[in-house]
Amino acid sequence: MSSSAASAAGEQRISMLKVLNPFHVWALGVGIVLVGEFMGWNFSVAKGGAYGALIACWVIGLLYTCVAMIDSEVTSTVAAAGGQYTQAKHIIGPLMAFNVGLYLVMAYTMLEAADALIVGDLMKSGAEALGYAGLNTQPFVVLTIAFLAWLNYRGVFMTLTLNFVITLVAFAAILVLFIGVDPLNPGTVLKHKELLTDLPYGWIGVVASLQFGMWYYLGIEGTCQAAEETRSAARSIPLGTMGGMMTLLVAATLTWYICTGLMPWQYLGQAYTPLYDAASLLGNPVLQVLLFVGTLFAAVASANGCINDASRAWFSLGRDRFMPGWFGAIHPRYRTPYRAIIFLIPIAVSFAFTGLLDQVITFSILSGLLGYTFMSINMVKFRKKWPLDSIKRGYVHPFHPIPAIVLFVLCSAVYFATFLGYGASLLAIMAFYIAASVWFTFRRYQFVKRADQFTMPWPRPKGY
Repeated sequence: MSSSAASAAGEQRISMLKVLNPFHVWALGVGIVLVGEFMGWNFSVAKGGAYGALIACWVIGLLYTCVAMIDSEVTSTVAAAGGQYTQAKHIIGPLMAFNVGLYLVMAYTMLEAADALIVGDLMKSGAEALGYAGLNTQPFVVLTIAFLAWLNYRGVFMTLTLNFVITLVAFAAILVLFIGVDPLNPGTVLKHKELLTDLPYGWIGVVASLQFGMWYYLGIEGTCQAAEETRSAARSIPLGTMGGMMTLLVAATLTWYICTGLMPWQYLGQAYTPLYDAASLLGNPVLQVLLFVGTLFAAVASANGCINDASRAWFSLGRDRFMPGWFGAIHPRYRTPYRAIIFLIPIAVSFAFTGLLDQVITFSILSGLLGYTFMSINMVKFRKKWPLDSIKRGYVHPFHPIPAIVLFVLCSAVYFATFLGYGASLLAIMAFYIAASVWFTFRRYQFVKRADQFTMPWPRPKGY
């Protein structure tokens, strides 16, 4: 055997380890999202009032339930790194796959930058509480991203085991705070009767609040990125994703209930850390410390999961030559996409250093929203090309095509809501992805080997 052939055979044998179970998948999905319960969701209160935020919570919860169901079926069948990107290349085509891969990378990298900014600001607030004013946040931003990237570099099992622990602590902090407000005796601590008002801006305010309602659940679809590293994707992806969605629905509703019963909507709508503020109003120092730690852990868990997901999406683009093949390498010892992890570090740090938290978050939300819109189309084409009796599925979501239709309608409503508040950002982001599509079509597509992309042993699609 020639040296080149031997080398190719060696590279072929290196693959990512299948070590994850449903708890790791749950930790990946919930870990990315839970920071939205500690901050960010409350900006929907400023748009639509307390009741508007609750409507947004449940309407967007329906959107993400559709996302979770669709993802659970398709990913348990297309069990490969890249998640929705891998689904797109098998079901729709290369241009859509490239765009979806880019949506994923940008959504998670932007969210990672926002999480690092939050960690830095939390450390600054903690230092000020101890009497140290003027703390520079940038070293904490770099340290957070660098440490978590190193953790991801060393192995996915350790990374997501840590995420499971710190996510569990953050979720427990919300439950403890809920118990602390004495929910069985309304009016004693919680003052919903006095604080809740009618919709301050009418139904148009409710529509506008849908944009920040996404913050309750943004990122749960990241569970798909773990498909290639689970022991059984058919079991782990549906259990981890649907279990994570149930957890987030409970956490989101409890968060709304606690905060709207302690703070007027005018203050809540612009608060930076609403759950921590709620603990501070109770005057219990133990709860204050617990919610500070919970907020910090939620931000770290989110950034950790984002590094995992963004690197898998970028690695998949490189492995299929949608991006330079150099990025499609797996570490021979740790079995991680180490080049993709390292490459994305300076990008996340650069966006974090801008300090433009609202713009970074908006970029992340809109990138995710574009991906969800694709999923509704993808699901319809998937069922049409490969009916239920043609291939084996790990999970079959019910009521098709209703979830896909509902998802598309709700995505359209959120686009409109985003346009009301961030119209210029929406147009700029759309222009960015159009320019990227033109670049891929005329410059990059020539390097793509179409025949190598189809890795699933499926029969010829129906009608082809």
